[in-house]
Amino acid sequence: MRVLLIGANGFIGRFVADRLLADPAVQLTALGRGDDADVRFDLATGSPGALTRFLDAVHPGVVVNCAGATRGGARELTRHNTVAVATVCEALRRSGCGARLVQVGCSSEYGPSQPGSSTAEDAVPRPGGPYGVSKLAATELVLGSGLDAVVLRVFSPAGPGTPAGSPLGRLAEAMRRAMQSGDGELKLGGLGAQRDFVDVRDVARAVHAASLSAAQGVINIGSGRAVRLRDAAAILARVAGYGGALHELDSPGVHAPHGVHAHGTYLRPAIGHPRSGDADHHPAPVAFPYPDGCGSWQQADVRTARDRLGWRPRINLEESLADIWMEAACRI
Repeated sequence: MRVLLIGANGFIGRFVADRLLADPAVQLTALGRGDDADVRFDLATGSPGALTRFLDAVHPGVVVNCAGATRGGARELTRHNTVAVATVCEALRRSGCGARLVQVGCSSEYGPSQPGSSTAEDAVPRPGGPYGVSKLAATELVLGSGLDAVVLRVFSPAGPGTPAGSPLGRLAEAMRRAMQSGDGELKLGGLGAQRDFVDVRDVARAVHAASLSAAQGVINIGSGRAVRLRDAAAILARVAGYGGALHELDSPGVHAPHGVHAHGTYLRPAIGHPRSGDADHHPAPVAFPYPDGCGSWQQADVRTARDRLGWRPRINLEESLADIWMEAACRI
């Protein structure tokens, strides 16, 4: 099976590439903007016609799209997440290769959900920010394309390679700094949000399974269990061997639970509050600390992935966090 992988250098794409390369039946070609791609092509600026000519030459059986942007303004997000997918869909429609499309979407497409609920694929999407809007638009383009296509809505990916700017990445970095400087306490903010964390290697397994399946439509990829970020912080402290105290500072939009002292401090989006002795610290604008537009709660209903892909998550959050910590600790 010849697979064209778009976005092989991204957080998820790297593990998808590893997973596909481990399958002796797969012949992989990587397309992307980087110098190390087999074929250099920028989906945000390249024409569907140029991509069609490449598809006709390579003739893949499956196209996997892991490319996209998670940061930037609405215009940039639209260009990289929506226009790029429109280019892929149009090129596949024009091409004679008849390839199946596996599009990696995200849970931000759903937006906020009711605490305690599990979000199924038939939930009405109400994205709470430009990132979710741009990814939802891409999903709608894929679903309306008439192609043999599936969209995997990935919830909160974690594990090795977690971006340093993500909430778990910032948490690990804050803990690393505290241990390096010998701080006996760590002040953290924005820990009230609850998210469904899924290991990136499990996500790669899901992409592989989707490539081989005939499933179409939208399929959630998550653990099926929401975890409060403060609980993730406690697990991270344990695997890191950090014996100091974790002090939680309130953030807007997250209510402190009973028993947690409300300091009334509004934090910048970064997790890990600078020590009071940091002379160069300047107050930052108030912002919700988990910047995905999904409010205080998200949890996936993953029954469709089980039933249609034969997929279940295998790697627990403690292992994911241990791998995040190992990478952070290497920077000491």
